[in-house]
Amino acid sequence: MNPRQVADYMFDQDYFSQWMNIKMIEVKENYCLIEMPIKKEMINGLKTVHGGVTFAFADSALAFSSNNTGDAAVALNCMINFTKAGKEGDTFRAESILVNDTRKTAVYDIKITNQNSELIAKFVGTVYKIGKKVTEL
Repeated sequence: MNPRQVADYMFDQDYFSQWMNIKMIEVKENYCLIEMPIKKEMINGLKTVHGGVTFAFADSALAFSSNNTGDAAVALNCMINFTKAGKEGDTFRAESILVNDTRKTAVYDIKITNQNSELIAKFVGTVYKIGKKVTEL
């Protein structure tokens, strides 16, 4: 399977990413660009996007980029910096780029922006390669 097919295979089983209404814009080896509309159910008590939603969105980008070669990888460590509050009606984009790759781990930079290309959050995710194929899980 090519990277897009692997990402689509994963997405078909990823009910949480489907619930978030994520759309895959572009998928290449160890890279993805995804988009998500901000719904009312994603808003916290301060009328901004819940941080957990933003984190989960970045985590989905990490999953689709780090597994799309067909070799399964799981999150080992993730860090996020929130830079701007999102609002209901926004459209978030997450771009995941491989920055370091070793035999057992890889590090990805993920930038989340809104429809105005304003930086919402910066996420760095380290994955552990578990030695299995995505289709074996």
